[in-house]
Amino acid sequence: MGYKICMTNPLQTVQVQIPPGVIDLGLGDPPLSLLPVDLVWRAAVSRFSQGDPSFLQYGVEQGDGNFRLALAQFLSNGYGFPVDPVSLFVTNGVSNALDQICSLFTQPGDIIFVEEPSYFLALRIFIDHHLQIVPVQTDQDGLKIEALEEKLIEFHPKFLYLIPTFQNPTGQTLTQERGERLIQLCQKHDFIILADEVYYFLNYFDKPPLAFAEYTDIENVISLGSFSKILAPGLRLGWMQAHPQKINRFVNCGLLDSGGGLNPFTSAIVRNVLESGDLDENIVKLNEIYRSRVEVMDSALRQYLPKSTYAVPQGGYFFWVRLPGNLDAAALQKKAESFKVNFRAGVRFSSEEGMRDYIRLSYVYYEPDKIEEGLKRLKKCVESF
Repeated sequence: MGYKICMTNPLQTVQVQIPPGVIDLGLGDPPLSLLPVDLVWRAAVSRFSQGDPSFLQYGVEQGDGNFRLALAQFLSNGYGFPVDPVSLFVTNGVSNALDQICSLFTQPGDIIFVEEPSYFLALRIFIDHHLQIVPVQTDQDGLKIEALEEKLIEFHPKFLYLIPTFQNPTGQTLTQERGERLIQLCQKHDFIILADEVYYFLNYFDKPPLAFAEYTDIENVISLGSFSKILAPGLRLGWMQAHPQKINRFVNCGLLDSGGGLNPFTSAIVRNVLESGDLDENIVKLNEIYRSRVEVMDSALRQYLPKSTYAVPQGGYFFWVRLPGNLDAAALQKKAESFKVNFRAGVRFSSEEGMRDYIRLSYVYYEPDKIEEGLKRLKKCVESF
């Protein structure tokens, strides 16, 4: 059940369509019910009423200055340290940023490091650029520094891609101590840290450690952010935060020389969302709802899959569950079709085809009753396997 778009269905409007009656607990998308139509509508009306058509023109390469100023204020408040708008570069989301970084800073055959496991669609982007992917082991505290140091003896990576906070798929968060050690190592061995911090503001219990955006005063760190999880993915709007030298590399690339800055139209509207405080309120709302769904999924897992093992996520989107009895999750997924339930098999997140007895479950897309029903179905599927 991959649900990929096909040429025989040209009128499909969203990337993923779930078959009728299926509960897809693997889907990492926000639910339609939590996409803030009214909020975006108000922002758009306000922007159009100003009578300034400049946001319909080719945009400045780094991104509209007023938008970056509003974004910098939002980030300063959220991170707890000052963010300079000069350090920000507007993107079409994290996926677009990763593609640009690969285009500008790597060549086919270059070595990169990723966490094991890692976000499987980021791995797809790296494969498209013909990069050699070297996995680095993780544990409950994030990337294992000792494992990284061992890899650095053998390899010289162009960059390390990691999701330090509420990681996809594991939900784990890199500790402050390990993060500081990473900063030392990236300077010593001269590689870039690509910190995908898309889940940073979705913290449901305790505030996470410092964002890697704090360290962008050095050239070895690029922090990536997005409005996809905190506002709406269809906006296709995000940002990089980096040292000015790195920002200049993006600003002066041929893509932007030809087409101008990315998404000036949408960023003009989202600027109003930022300045009004509506984004802050939306994040508070999401955190309250998602926190309750974490508790529902935790309770349902303990009831229906008591022999599975997992850590309760403190934020983000996902539970990373180890199945009992060394079950093969990919084979189980095929069986799950007949039970009208789905998940993501762990092997998809492994760059070395491991993690075969793990599954990724998401608690954000469904109401509590659907979460519980989905896990009931999964229980029956596991029992029949």
